[in-house]
Amino acid sequence: MKQKLVFFFYLAILILPNLILCATETMPVAGKLALVLLPLGIYWTVMSLFPRQSVAVWWMFPVLFLGAFNIVLSYLFGKGVIAVDMWLNLTTSSPDEMGEMLSQIYPAVVAVVAIYVPTLFFAAMEVCRKTVLDRGFRRVQRRIGLVVTAVSLPFVAVASCGGSWSVLDDMFPVNVCYNLRLAVSRQSLSRRYIQDTRDFRFHALDADCDTIAKVLVLVLGETSRATNWQLNGYDRETTPLLARTPGIAVFVDCMSQSNTTHKSIPILLSPATAEDYGALYRSKGLLAAFDEAGYHTVFLSNEPRNKSFNDYLGEQAREVLFMRDRMNCTPMDSVLLPEIERILHADKGNLLLVVHTYGSHSTYSDRYKPEQAYFRPDKVIKATRDNREILINAYDNTIRYTDFILHSIVTQLQKESRPAALLYTSDHGEDIYDDDRNLYLHASPWPSYYQLHVPFIIWTSDSYRARYPQRVALMESRILEPIQTDCVFPTMLGLGGIVTPYTMDSLALTSPYYVTKVQRTYLNDHNEPLTFDRCLEQQDFRAMRQRGLRTY
Repeated sequence: MKQKLVFFFYLAILILPNLILCATETMPVAGKLALVLLPLGIYWTVMSLFPRQSVAVWWMFPVLFLGAFNIVLSYLFGKGVIAVDMWLNLTTSSPDEMGEMLSQIYPAVVAVVAIYVPTLFFAAMEVCRKTVLDRGFRRVQRRIGLVVTAVSLPFVAVASCGGSWSVLDDMFPVNVCYNLRLAVSRQSLSRRYIQDTRDFRFHALDADCDTIAKVLVLVLGETSRATNWQLNGYDRETTPLLARTPGIAVFVDCMSQSNTTHKSIPILLSPATAEDYGALYRSKGLLAAFDEAGYHTVFLSNEPRNKSFNDYLGEQAREVLFMRDRMNCTPMDSVLLPEIERILHADKGNLLLVVHTYGSHSTYSDRYKPEQAYFRPDKVIKATRDNREILINAYDNTIRYTDFILHSIVTQLQKESRPAALLYTSDHGEDIYDDDRNLYLHASPWPSYYQLHVPFIIWTSDSYRARYPQRVALMESRILEPIQTDCVFPTMLGLGGIVTPYTMDSLALTSPYYVTKVQRTYLNDHNEPLTFDRCLEQQDFRAMRQRGLRTY
């Protein structure tokens, strides 16, 4: 009798992730029934084939592992399965980042450990005891398993015919395995990128033909959401220095095209967009274009190397410096300032400097010095909705620190005799328990408004404004336009006066041929462009309307 109960206990553990997904996912009733019944029937049948059921459990260890992983992600993001981007995040995130994330979701990790570790330990003990299940019982269970499988098939057919449900996308663990295969395929493309684009040329020229050199700076933020920027109407003084800095154009309605760093940064640094992300695999990036046009190019990063497109595009600069190569810790972004000063003093010709900061990445209170904590209390032991006020204090302190970094760079540029311009935006935003969905962090399978709305500012020096007044006027006339981060690459080309067949004038804020976006898009997990009505929820549209933003 004990062994028979154990049989059903193992079935319950195996089907648990499907039951959770049935509760969290939005799909037709037939899809939910198929999601539960088909895997249950297969597990039931497979378990009945083994005289020693604990051996069957260990054979199905990959299913248990994926189930445990998915339960943790369900806790973190509220819905979704292990996505392609999540698999890629495992290879592109540093151990520090992964450790910080796990420290914030340890309740789910503890719960999963409490469920799965005792199960596997008990199964191991049963294997050692060589306990055998009654043959007659197994025969009956095999028939039941086959019946459950057969009953599930009509539901699979009905759900699939609807068009909104498919086995590859919605059936756990099939969808997770499919996503893993896609992730491996993308990793292969990434590894071949340098070889595949070795002979690529932008045929870029500096159309300004100036005798006076220019200096352009592109600062890439991390996890900075526009909602918490004073410049964007936030009621806290999170950007007091920039608020008093002349020459800044604030674009209040900018949305990122991805909520993951490994896809959003390439969109900023290359011709790739959500509509044509494949351009990333067949072309070089911004630094290569400026290099062809005769600029001295520098890539300066406070991010760890991760052998992703972020590295490959940065390494196309003539001078490349990753601060982590010099340090065995996670340095604060202030370590970039002396290097920026050195670079500006060392080169007086045309210069493009791309700076990748660590920004507002969790854990927030580690991104600034304790004495720079303006909003208090800011020390969070556990990330929960109850601690949201403290989390917001710490997060707002990171924005003030970004304000300090950007103002320091602008101050250095103001000393330049060369016309100078600086563009800042972030790769994506962040959820911080903002509504009844209780979402936290970023890179979820489905985005939220808070993960997509990012700050976007362009500062120009007096000499730049005097020399290129039409360019600046066009740019500043569009500060209320609904834009996306795919405009960074063409806008930087425009600020530098660079002409290339890849200019993309319709996206360049500096171009007279700029076209206002009719529909904004998000690059989903399978690299498909989705309009906002297909990827955002009503809470997101409500938050956008409250802030006067376009909802399309």
